[in-house]
Amino acid sequence: MIIDFHKIEEATFPGMNGGTGLMTVRMYNDEKYRIIPTTIHPGGSIGMHRQTSGDDMNYILSGVGKAICDGIEEELKPGNMHICPKGSEHSIVNTGNEDLVMFTVVVVR
Repeated sequence: MIIDFHKIEEATFPGMNGGTGLMTVRMYNDEKYRIIPTTIHPGGSIGMHRQTSGDDMNYILSGVGKAICDGIEEELKPGNMHICPKGSEHSIVNTGNEDLVMFTVVVVR
């Protein structure tokens, strides 16, 4: 299977899950996968929410930020992957002055 993200329309969300600022994505969703190149713009965050569909895996491509999963705060930087297991509560915050760019994969289970 090939997914051509250039053919998926870009969408921008303000305050995703009660967060702050803006997030831009190209979202691929089907019954098995959610695959999302994600950009959280400076000052932006994904609000705290429960991960219900599967483990949320976020590979950091550029920028810096922090992830909070079940009360544990971890630094995000290029080359890191943050994994938030299904059933956990988490948030991701751009703490830098540049875009926080990540590649997100959720295997639905």
